Amino acid sequence: MFSNGLSTELSMGKYLTLQYYTSLIGNIDYMEYFKSLCWAIVIAFTFRSLVIEPYHIPSSSMVPSLMVGDYLFASKYSLGYSRYSFPFGLPLFKGRIFKGEPKRGDIIIFESPTPSNYPLIKRLIGLPGDKIQLINRIIYINGQPVSREHKGKYDDPHVCEERAEQCDMYTETLPNGVSYNILQADLDEKPEFTNTTSVYQVPEGHYFFMGDNRNNSRDSRFLKEVGYVPAENLIARADLLVWSRDFSFVKFITSLESGRALKTI
Repeated sequence: MFSNGLSTELSMGKYLTLQYYTSLIGNIDYMEYFKSLCWAIVIAFTFRSLVIEPYHIPSSSMVPSLMVGDYLFASKYSLGYSRYSFPFGLPLFKGRIFKGEPKRGDIIIFESPTPSNYPLIKRLIGLPGDKIQLINRIIYINGQPVSREHKGKYDDPHVCEERAEQCDMYTETLPNGVSYNILQADLDEKPEFTNTTSVYQVPEGHYFFMGDNRNNSRDSRFLKEVGYVPAENLIARADLLVWSRDFSFVKFITSLESGRALKTI
């Protein structure tokens, strides 16, 4: 008797539990759930397209300023908007709207004028109308040399040009006072990385970019690969480095040391 009663109660409990969860599923408003999901996607899309875009550094072309694996936030509102501000380069309109002028020395994310697997990130060197030239590895802007100071050796064969185990680090200072470090290997010339170039005349409505790792950057010096970048192709300006390989959560908690992370660019 007891055994039969217990079996009946267990069966009833199982039935009631199944009935309870079935009723919960039946009470879900799938349409409201779908609407909420759609709104979340729209808000994320809008924020990424109009305000801030996260970016992951895929190569060593901007070392030592940006390292492979760094994550940063780039502001879109500072440069205005074009079709390339939106995912997949949707052709919603032509040209740029709410246009903001980038400054010489800014680190900019842009769509390469030639086909590329991902957007490029380089430093803005030449403005529309500028004449840019390298003479003995020194940048000349409109006939004036960019000042630079030797800071020592940078010892990393994975970052320096493939024929060099070390490269020289310099601090360059542009005419507007923006300073940053660059790397340059002390090597004989290669056809693709000449120490002295012809004059690059930047067309109106275009910009001239270079990587900080001068012997490991495909940039505006290579006219057939990147060349002069139209203003429409600018996507965002790098503003904040949010994560780097030297970040230690323990150090951050104990001494508020964040390494290179959480720093403005």
